[in-house]
Amino acid sequence: MPLHVAIFIDQHSETLGGMQTSVRLQKKFLERLGHRVTLVSPALRHRHDADPYIIELPSIPAGPGEYAMFVPNGFTRAVLDRELAKRPPLDLIHIQGDFWAAIAGYQLADRRRLPVVHTMHNNVHVGIEATMPVPKVVVRGLGEWQKRSLGLRGPAASTAWEFLGNFAQRANAVTAPSSHFAQLLEDEQVFQPVRVVSNGLDDDIATELLSGASSQASTTFPISSNGVGSREAEKRARPRLSWTGRFSQEKRLLPFLEAVKLSGIDADIHIFGGGALQKQAEAIAGSITTATVHFRGSVPYPTMLRELQLADALVQTSIGFESQGMTVFEAAALGTPSILADHRIAADLPEGSMWLTTSDDVAGLAHALETATADISNGSGPSTAAYDPTSFFQSAKTELMLELYREALGQRASTS
Repeated sequence: MPLHVAIFIDQHSETLGGMQTSVRLQKKFLERLGHRVTLVSPALRHRHDADPYIIELPSIPAGPGEYAMFVPNGFTRAVLDRELAKRPPLDLIHIQGDFWAAIAGYQLADRRRLPVVHTMHNNVHVGIEATMPVPKVVVRGLGEWQKRSLGLRGPAASTAWEFLGNFAQRANAVTAPSSHFAQLLEDEQVFQPVRVVSNGLDDDIATELLSGASSQASTTFPISSNGVGSREAEKRARPRLSWTGRFSQEKRLLPFLEAVKLSGIDADIHIFGGGALQKQAEAIAGSITTATVHFRGSVPYPTMLRELQLADALVQTSIGFESQGMTVFEAAALGTPSILADHRIAADLPEGSMWLTTSDDVAGLAHALETATADISNGSGPSTAAYDPTSFFQSAKTELMLELYREALGQRASTS
């Protein structure tokens, strides 16, 4: 029986971010199976054609870039109810946000007695610590806002984990995109059990890219067991490295560029994304003499996947922030190993399929860059051959999520 699912997100699906990419893919593959998906989000901040499958709530800017936020008050609830009245009845709410979208989603679930599945993409504790000048005050403010908005009893949340837990206690199921983040949520008593449903890779684009890699392999490099070229067998005099993400403190772009400078590697470096640290990043890049640094800006999703496949290695530099590290898995599925600073991400990847930093400082990252580029240049290093790319396809992840949806709907039926 087809379902109508409302997915609540903190940022519009057409803005930059791993969560937005995952939501677009979930929508695509749920609809491919005959289900209906309505996205609820802040409005885009530029003019665009209306999408009948997206409800854009009245919003205000959230910083100088492309992001926005809405206030879940009586006015936005009236707009949401009016827009939902134009659509078929909802069966379930899937919350994929941690702030205003989560509040609005739980408010709607309470009003309509609908089951809730909550995917927690964001390590709120680390994110607030990394981006806010007075994080404890911010968390207390969020806790008071949450308590008033949802009518919670007892004291307001005073930690990020309590904040997430106050949402989770009202959910029928909670998911996380990696085993290490699911374990962290359980350890911090946010919810038990947290189910792991990772973000996936677009089947259609991946199949085309993998097919292209296989057909070209006879003239470039040998085929490995997953159908992707075995990169460790291909020598390249000037390694090609890719880095992708927001130009923000927690992503550690500046330490990466400092490490490139310190290491003295001779490499071709492609940086994708944008943000507040652009000028500082360009200044450091301008002082690098051995490597060539290209700032490529934001690119469409298919282009980004192709760039990951073209790279000899993806560089992942954030530490403790990523709840999955989506690009690392996308790259591995396409045959590209990663240079990892966050060792917890490695737990969900085959052993020996990445380079790991020896320490969390610039010197440790520089050493890893030196090792990786030397391995690439002499045709040795990690292999992604043990990674089955189809296990990361979005179609498989959508089937897992549908199982959770049905469980949540069964819980509602048993308690009604």
